[in-house]
Amino acid sequence: MLNSILGSELTLPSFLICTAVSLLLGIGTALVAMYRSRTTQSFAVTLAILPAVVQLVIMLVNGNLGAGVAVAGAFSLVRFRSAPGTAKEIGALFLAMAIGLATGMGYVGLAVLAFVIVAAVMLLLTAINFGGANEHERVLKITIPESLSYDGLFDDLFEKYTKSCVLERVKTSNMGTLYELTYRVILPDDNAPKAFLDDLRCRNGNLNITCGREATKDAL
Repeated sequence: MLNSILGSELTLPSFLICTAVSLLLGIGTALVAMYRSRTTQSFAVTLAILPAVVQLVIMLVNGNLGAGVAVAGAFSLVRFRSAPGTAKEIGALFLAMAIGLATGMGYVGLAVLAFVIVAAVMLLLTAINFGGANEHERVLKITIPESLSYDGLFDDLFEKYTKSCVLERVKTSNMGTLYELTYRVILPDDNAPKAFLDDLRCRNGNLNITCGREATKDAL
């Protein structure tokens, strides 16, 4: 089952079988990458056809050292013409390339087995939010005038409206006349209570207050 279906010569039936498996597994890889993630149509289409493209390249090289070096150089240039992606997207690209390498050498059963195992693990880890932040965690930014001392200024409000709070950064702005305080807070539910924001506004002189989720930083 895990042996190569390619013999000493490449035949049309074996080529069609490898190509069909590559395309099916490529579409499966694209579906896995899109699970609970935002992806573009161009990225999904690329993932779907990438295993077949890599498979064709491997079949054309077929042990030719000079052709292999040329192909490696061509693939290295692609990196400089591509926008950086997220870590999950890069992982999906590596999976698609691995599938193409396996099918290009005729190891169709191995490609299917590897895809099933890796895809199942990726779906499971995504479903359980492995490595993800607390869903109720928010980044709170409060602007106060320099005349106010921020030490303990909002402690009673944080104790009343949040489960936990950590002051992460203090930044001056507007020529030093304002302070921007950045807190990481965990709220009791998904939404910040309006009363919480109103009480903060009363303390900071109705200056800017921002409360939201932290921007995703999973690009490599």
